[in-house]
Amino acid sequence: MRRALLLVDVINDFMHPNGKNYYPGYETILACIREVLRLAREADWLIVHIRERHRPNHQHDYEFEKLPLHCFDGSWDVEWAEGIQVLPGEYEISKRRYSAFFETDLNLLLREKGIEQVVVVGVKTHVCVRATVQDAFGWGFRPLVIKEAVGSNHNHLHEASLEDIQRYMGQVITLDEFRELISRP
Repeated sequence: MRRALLLVDVINDFMHPNGKNYYPGYETILACIREVLRLAREADWLIVHIRERHRPNHQHDYEFEKLPLHCFDGSWDVEWAEGIQVLPGEYEISKRRYSAFFETDLNLLLREKGIEQVVVVGVKTHVCVRATVQDAFGWGFRPLVIKEAVGSNHNHLHEASLEDIQRYMGQVITLDEFRELISRP
């Protein structure tokens, strides 16, 4: 089965203590994400870095009706988190909504590369991760989420989203189970 790793919003705004959307505990999640990224690179998987980026001076973005202004293109907020860099041969996708599939070319890229399963890591579990997983399922990919490599500032929503993903859309596995999965040919 051909797999891709999707890193959702692994950027300063969420992962750095000075970020507007940082939440204590994200440093542990970031460490797990780095490990998953290292393993996926060693296995020569397709790697897609996805980040939220909004247009400066464009306050008509629908998302800003629900959330404060954040993640403007060109700002420190949208730079990759410490230890996360896009290497040659890896891909970057910018999104303006929660799902990495909505109005981006992610679906086309994955289909062109023959991907059957997407492994999703990042934040927030109950918003961007869940929306991306739901759309991946809808497009016919087999979503897999690594429990220690996703997080939220609302634990009850994090847990409920993981339950929904496991029950209705894909699989939720541990980092150890991922290590076992990736070691198999």
